[in-house]
Amino acid sequence: MADENFDFVTAETDNIMVSAYQEPLEKQEDQARTLWAYCLRIENNSNEKIRLMRKDFCITDNHGHNHYEQSLGFHGELPDLEAGECFEFEDTITIDGDAAVLYGFCRAESESGQEIAVKLPLIQLNSNQYKTLQTAVCH
Repeated sequence: MADENFDFVTAETDNIMVSAYQEPLEKQEDQARTLWAYCLRIENNSNEKIRLMRKDFCITDNHGHNHYEQSLGFHGELPDLEAGECFEFEDTITIDGDAAVLYGFCRAESESGQEIAVKLPLIQLNSNQYKTLQTAVCH
């Protein structure tokens, strides 16, 4: 996932590291909405196996509107990560206007049964900072 063209943000919870980047894909014809791609890389740096169970995300646009995304798994997948393994997830979202923030948690469960709320880094979606629109690819 290392690409020098993207600005990564990171957060760590209980030795689980989340790295993220975002990229605007296209402005809608009415210029009131922007399609964004974002990519998450979740690294299990703990000493035990974890299972990623769900995501609880919130997107707040520059008009103060909140959109909540709560779902089981990641595109229906419940990834198991051994110690030292990682999982990459990419998705798109359309926001009203040209700026928003995406924040929240990934819910994981350790092999010992402990529930872990893995904090996402704050992902700022601001199309004014991009001069050209490119497609984001998670490697």
